[in-house]
Amino acid sequence: MNLRNAQFIKGITGTSDIINDTKYQIAFVGRSNVGKSSLINSLTDNKNLARSSSTPGRTRQINFFLIDQKLYFVDLPGYGYAKASEKQRGKIRGMIVWYLTYGEVKLRKAVLIVDAKVGLNKFDLEMIDLFRNEKINFLVVLNKADKLKQGELFKLKKEVEIMLKEDGVKVIPYSSKNPKNKNELSREILC
Repeated sequence: MNLRNAQFIKGITGTSDIINDTKYQIAFVGRSNVGKSSLINSLTDNKNLARSSSTPGRTRQINFFLIDQKLYFVDLPGYGYAKASEKQRGKIRGMIVWYLTYGEVKLRKAVLIVDAKVGLNKFDLEMIDLFRNEKINFLVVLNKADKLKQGELFKLKKEVEIMLKEDGVKVIPYSSKNPKNKNELSREILC
């Protein structure tokens, strides 16, 4: 599959415009400002495909990107942004949960993106519980891996792998600035 053959299809904020054709969907999930959009841009070699910003909370809709006319990458809004109002955080969380549990979506996998500098937090653990409860196949990306020393990154990866051992979840360190694990990550996302 050619990940470079990617195009933005649409963004939605409500349930009526969901894409539920026969194509599989890969959901990119994570906290605000963890690098979901940048990761999609890195995987597709198109820095302008998904809008990214250094300002947390910019993505406030579910964005669909068609990959090689075969499947969708789905960029979900970030959760847990502290400066958002309680109402806005609740709306975003509701949108994420709705998408992940909506029976009509052909969700192949969720990619949980974790900031390697921070590690798993309570919001990430809630998502993992949701994946388990809904039997959603997922993998964990330790994003911004370039910000850690090799020893710190190795330790974090081992801790997360031990925590998720019974799930058989793959944990992959990644950096959009130095994407040395790009082929491994692409394979895991698409398998």
